[in-house]
Amino acid sequence: MKWSWKVGTFKGIDVFIHATFLLIIGWVGLSSWLQTRTLNGTLEGILFILMLFGFVVFHEFGHALTAQRYGIKTRNITLYPIGGVARLERMPEKPIQELLVSLAGPAVNVAIATLLFTWLTLSNTLAPLSNLSLNTGSFIERLMVVNISLALFNLIPAFPMDGGRVLRSLLALRLEYPRATQIAATIGKGLAVVLGIVGLSGNPFLVFIALFVWMGAGQENTAVKLKAALTGIPVSRATLTNIQVLSPSDRVDHAVELMLAGSQTDFPVLENDILVGMIRRNDLLGALTRRENAALISSIMRRELQAVDDQEMLENAFLHFQECECSSLPVTQNGNFAGLLTIDNIGELLRINSSISRNRGQEVSMGI
Repeated sequence: MKWSWKVGTFKGIDVFIHATFLLIIGWVGLSSWLQTRTLNGTLEGILFILMLFGFVVFHEFGHALTAQRYGIKTRNITLYPIGGVARLERMPEKPIQELLVSLAGPAVNVAIATLLFTWLTLSNTLAPLSNLSLNTGSFIERLMVVNISLALFNLIPAFPMDGGRVLRSLLALRLEYPRATQIAATIGKGLAVVLGIVGLSGNPFLVFIALFVWMGAGQENTAVKLKAALTGIPVSRATLTNIQVLSPSDRVDHAVELMLAGSQTDFPVLENDILVGMIRRNDLLGALTRRENAALISSIMRRELQAVDDQEMLENAFLHFQECECSSLPVTQNGNFAGLLTIDNIGELLRINSSISRNRGQEVSMGI
């Protein structure tokens, strides 16, 4: 992953830290130094924020490990300054499963807070919350409060927070999934407006959260609509068959000529009509940057292929696009190469279907 460093793996799930995460470490370190003017105080502030994000990782593993119970893999977990993101392959299709996956993260924070509260009570060190601040007060009690805050914040009923998914799953128990998503997204946008108005009165951070919630609601609603539109459509309907292909013995400059001559940017590599690799736009640009114009395609092609069958449904194929983070996939028919599936062509198919649906609707209304 770009601008990210892998820090570990647990249960087959890689954990990454994004480069921007260092910004919050620096900010907390500086704030702690300005407030305490001591090395110990500065190190304690940094330790506190590291433990906070450690709890964020536990939170994300709550989602990931619960999703594993339903056969859903997690690609990775990445820490950003604003929190953590567990990249699940997909959300569960059953509302009750989505509810449990969504609640698992906050439940981890509640469990941690309960353990810390028990320790503080048994050790008779529980102090009034008014004695706490970001840099002062009982270290353990501050960690307890942080976990409670994480749980409550994530349960705000708005995407992309867990609460938005909880709300959607509850609505989906009685409504169609797209309709439940639309209602949850609308509620989330309403909350975003309220947060934005309150934030404009003197809290810029609330304005940032409002923008985050507004965009998250829109993205989730769009993604579900797209999935619904792709449901039941086989890959063969959107497969490009009139395409250029390369041979392992072709040279990079030949592939560049083909790319410049048309709109195709990714090229299947065939040897004796058998798919053996893929060349993507970035592969060609990288070769040109390294001045490998005369290099053989076999030396730069991608041999690890993720192909889709032409009878597979587009909604499932779309998950493959998310996995490979690419714009095209090779298509096979009975194990033989059949063409390319591209994001652009899927979009074109949806636009055509939408136009046909509107025309049919007009014909019906005219008949009435």
